[in-house]
This record gives sequence, structure tokens and C-alpha cells, in this order.
Amino acid sequence: MAYNLLKGKKGIIFGALDEFSIAWKTAERVHEEGGTFVLTNAPIAMRMGKINELAEKTGSVIIPADATSEEDLDALVAQAMETLGGKLDFVLHSIGMSINVRKGRSYTDQKYDFTTKGWDVSALSFHKVMQSLYKADAMNPWGSIVALTYMAAQRTFPDYNDMADNKAYLESVARSFGYFFGKEKKVRVNTISQSPTPTTAGKGVKGFDGFIAYAEKMSPLGNATALECANYTVSLFSDLTRKVTMQNLFHDGGFSSTGVSQEVIDGFTE
Repeated sequence: MAYNLLKGKKGIIFGALDEFSIAWKTAERVHEEGGTFVLTNAPIAMRMGKINELAEKTGSVIIPADATSEEDLDALVAQAMETLGGKLDFVLHSIGMSINVRKGRSYTDQKYDFTTKGWDVSALSFHKVMQSLYKADAMNPWGSIVALTYMAAQRTFPDYNDMADNKAYLESVARSFGYFFGKEKKVRVNTISQSPTPTTAGKGVKGFDGFIAYAEKMSPLGNATALECANYTVSLFSDLTRKVTMQNLFHDGGFSSTGVSQEVIDGFTE
């Protein structure tokens, strides 16, 4: 069901790869709610995914950009404003990658060149995106910037590897830049800490099926789906959440507040 929550609003959506990605679902929901946007991803990711299908479905323009490149991001912001006809109202940062995870290297045996690259793509890129937006004065007052994170930033999940450190940094950037964006531009910056979700990227984490099964048993409401995360993101892009900023918002069916569930207890006492 659509409510026209984003009618007349314009933005950028990073990271839509295929129909399993949260960014893809968010783009579909933003379109349904009346918002318009440009889609962007790294050139290599675009070759691997189906972003052209999404662009056609939502009537969107694709602007390739490497989120680690300041030059690419500055050009993206300028082209997005030109394409959309003015300043922006929302931005979704849905980017994450660990070469250490891809190469099967454990947290105690990292290759630091891999670590640095993963940090740049997954976390520092959020600062770079916001710095480009900030310097270009590209956001309308009461605009909303959202990045996706995971609770491994607060608690240890052994196989999440260096992505946990990246997410912790990402959340810190949201708070720190959120202060300046709020004080000087009246723009909101938040992160959504989503349930483990079977996206193409998420499924690359060792033991991911176990993550999902455990979280499902621990969460009173069950795991949040990609579509449900998209709905929550839409609410943060809307005018209904104008005074929510610098927050890490758990969207996980109650997992983050549950010490132990009866299902987990039963599993250990059978």
C-alpha cells in the first residue's frame, strides 16, 4: 500500500545490485511512494547486477560512480541535481564489501591491504558521500541520509570478520557528520541496524545461514525482511521523522533487546 509519503522528493540510491538487495527494494518502495531518484553503483557491480532492469521499472537514470573516489562522488552529486532538477531530499548508502571475507581469511589473519580497501568501500565511503553532498550544499533542509549497518558493530559475531569494524566506523561517521549536517543544514543522518538478510553480499559471510536461524529464534517478532527494511527506510526519508537524527536504529524484530529466548533455551536443554 502506498501513501504518497515521498511525493515530490528527490534523491540518490547507492548499492542496488539485484532483486535481493535492500537498496533494490528501497528503490521500488520510494518509487511507489512518489519519490524520484538516480541509481548508482560501482562500474564493476553494475556489470554483475541487474540495475538496468530496476532503472527501467522505476523510470530512473543510472550514474556510475566509485564510492571511494571523491572525484566520482562530486560528479555524481552534480549530475544527480542536474538530472532531478534541484537539491536532494534523501540518500541511501547501501554499500559493503570485505575482501578478507571473500578470500576466506580469518579475523586473526587479515591481509591489511584487503582490510584497508574494505574499510574504504564499506565505511569511509559514507563520509566521502556526505562530504560531497555537504560541500555542494546538495541537500534540501529536512532532508534525510540513511546508511545500512549490522549489530556486529556492537556485539561480536566471529565470522563477520573485519566488516564488524567497518560497521562500527560507519555508525560513528553517522553521528559525527550528523551533528554538522543537522546544525548547519537541517539534514538528518541515521543508520539502520538490520536483521541478517539474505542479500547477495550477506550470503557471502561464512556461517550466514546460522546467523539467520539464530536471529530468527532470538527475535520476538522474527527477522526483518529486505522489503520491511525498505519500508522503514521510506519512513526515515519522509517528513514523519523530521527530528530523528544521529541515531543507530535497530530494525531486527527485537533481537537487539533480547538476552535469550525460550526457543534458544529449549535448544540447549533438550
